[in-house]
Amino acid sequence: MSAWGERLRLFIRSEDGPTATEYAVLIAVICVAVIGALSSFGVHMDNLYTDINSTVGVFGS
Repeated sequence: MSAWGERLRLFIRSEDGPTATEYAVLIAVICVAVIGALSSFGVHMDNLYTDINSTVGVFGS
């Protein structure tokens, strides 16, 4: 068998490609979850600071 044929056979039988793809998909899912959580947390913190500001404004007057 030629060197190219042997390389092709090894590439097809190798499991490195599918494993790397699985890790890439897993990282993408984790990134989406983290971005969603941070977005929700940011809105919550904005509301909290607005409430604190309005409360402090009442006492400061």
